[in-house]
Amino acid sequence: MEVLEEAYAAGQRVFGENRVQEMASKYEELPKDIAWHLIGHLQTNKVKYIAPFVSLIHAVDSLKLLKEINKRAAQNDRVIDVLLQIFIAKEETKFGLSEEELAELLRHETYQSMEHIRVRGLMGMATNTSDTEVVQREFASLKQLFDDTSKEFFADQPTFSILSMGMSGDYPLAVEAGSNMVRVGSAIFGARH
Repeated sequence: MEVLEEAYAAGQRVFGENRVQEMASKYEELPKDIAWHLIGHLQTNKVKYIAPFVSLIHAVDSLKLLKEINKRAAQNDRVIDVLLQIFIAKEETKFGLSEEELAELLRHETYQSMEHIRVRGLMGMATNTSDTEVVQREFASLKQLFDDTSKEFFADQPTFSILSMGMSGDYPLAVEAGSNMVRVGSAIFGARH
């Protein structure tokens, strides 16, 4: 908690957290002008714990999860910003929608009737590899999908503007490919224990 307070004192106001319980307890303890981003995988049964205050949910990977976020946002009389997670890695441990699933979700009447979520963009995690060509290809494909999705589904919505890709180990490649949001917690705060 000390390192977060130090970052806050230095002017940082956006913090990401992987785990719902940790984010909820940090929210209780830290100043209320912090914008909290949930960057880890989110289970539907945990949405209720963060719905009152979360600023952005990075890893929405199903219509079922979107429905729960919309429901909990409505209960808290707010609109919750989300990013749709796209599966770009060559790893089974990663989550996300395929290109086809993304288009299907965005065309779904259930999604189109949701009034308490706002899709702000896309998120993806590259393969954890030292092969930079693989990572560059994955980031380039996500950037292309972001551009295509923006034109096809969000042409009249300037709020669809976030491409979240790149973490502490690969963010320079992500920024080069067009990322405008990186997740670099371990580069700043060190590895998690």
